[in-house]
This record gives sequence, structure tokens and C-alpha cells, in this order.
Amino acid sequence: MSKQINIKPLADRVVVEPKAAEEKTASGIYIPDTAKEKPQRGIIVAIGNGTKDVVMEVKTGDEVLYGKYAGTEINIDGVDYLIMKQSDILAIV
Repeated sequence: MSKQINIKPLADRVVVEPKAAEEKTASGIYIPDTAKEKPQRGIIVAIGNGTKDVVMEVKTGDEVLYGKYAGTEINIDGVDYLIMKQSDILAIV
């Protein structure tokens, strides 16, 4: 599980730690770094309080699917995270 980070997103935003990109295909072929897909799955590590119109449906520790270009990339203590609105999350896995 992810370690605790010292960041608190505001309003209806969440912080997601993306899962690593696939290293090889289902048939066993290794994928070079230049051909890897951007991950679209991750673990929520922090959530905001929501707004009067948006109730937060996700919680810390949820594994989620999100759009390919969703969120803003940030780096904290050498770890990459994404900050995105809850509405950018497509599903809880």
C-alpha cells in the first residue's frame, strides 16, 4: 500500500498514485519504454472534502480507473502522483 503523503487536495479533488505501466504483454513479449502506454489505473492516496454540490464517493485506498489525459502530474519526494477532480475518475475497481 502507498505511504502517507503530506498533501491535502481541496474541494472535489483527489491525489492518485498511478500503477506502473505493463512491462510485458499477455503473450510474454517485453514492451520497451518508448512503447509503454500511460497508466490509467491507480490508488487514491488523499481526497478533498468535496463541495456543497459534490459529495466525495471515493475514499483513500480505492483502486480507480481514470481517463488517459486526466489530472495534473506532480512529484513529491521522488514519487509521481496525479491530482484530478473526482469527475475525472471513470470507475472504482
